[in-house]
Amino acid sequence: MKDTLFLSDLDGTLLRADQTLSPYTCGVINRLVEAGVHFSYATARSIDTAARVTKGIEVDIPVIVHNGAFIVDSVTRRALYSEKFSPDEENLIWSTFVAHGLYPLTYAVIEGKNRFSYLRAKCSREQWEFVLSRTSNAEDHRAREIFSPRCALDGDVYYFACIGEEEKLRPVYEFLKDKFRCIFSRDIYTDAPWLEVLPVNASKAHAANILKEKLGCKRIVCFGDEINDIPMFEIADEKYAVANAAPELKALATAVIGDNDDDAVAKWLAERCKVFLA
Repeated sequence: MKDTLFLSDLDGTLLRADQTLSPYTCGVINRLVEAGVHFSYATARSIDTAARVTKGIEVDIPVIVHNGAFIVDSVTRRALYSEKFSPDEENLIWSTFVAHGLYPLTYAVIEGKNRFSYLRAKCSREQWEFVLSRTSNAEDHRAREIFSPRCALDGDVYYFACIGEEEKLRPVYEFLKDKFRCIFSRDIYTDAPWLEVLPVNASKAHAANILKEKLGCKRIVCFGDEINDIPMFEIADEKYAVANAAPELKALATAVIGDNDDDAVAKWLAERCKVFLA
């Protein structure tokens, strides 16, 4: 088992519906990590929010964030690998959104720090609620309110996210999907349509393979619940969908396990890796 990289998605998979980890899940993972098992997570979250919701577990190897745009040292939070757009790609994506009356959140490294920029007056209700969920936390300093679209592409942009009406988002997705890594889904907490655009090589699968090589592992076993986990499922040796997972993911799974509110990932790990828990 020590030649295996275990990778779990967070929201809807390892995390419960209230975005927390149970004491049981924390206990199992921490004991496995202490025993030398390679456990990490791959999430659409930033390292800032991921670190907050996973405070109960002591992951000691790099983690995958922003759907694979970054591999980050779990202790120092230093980026070990990253993808970004070229200036021409940034302009094409931004102008496509704006042509459909949409103003996405733009994530970029600005003066060495991860920031996301937003135009408050142009945010949909759902997008503004998302911004508020980040700005309301005193520990999160990434939010950057801008007052002109000219500032939206400052820094090295690596991720666009737009939450709004499906009728407006759909044509943007159709135009960009063959040019970039696009994820069009619904938020698991609000059910709001959500379009994410990343560089072509930014995916959980690509980052997982890099991490696998870095750790000298021979196999990947992963857990997930949503369509952004599909690339990771496609390259894993074993893949397990939680019971609350999207049908598309279940169709690719080695097996379907319990749901996220019932510690399904931790229970699977406890059974499969029980030799390390004895």
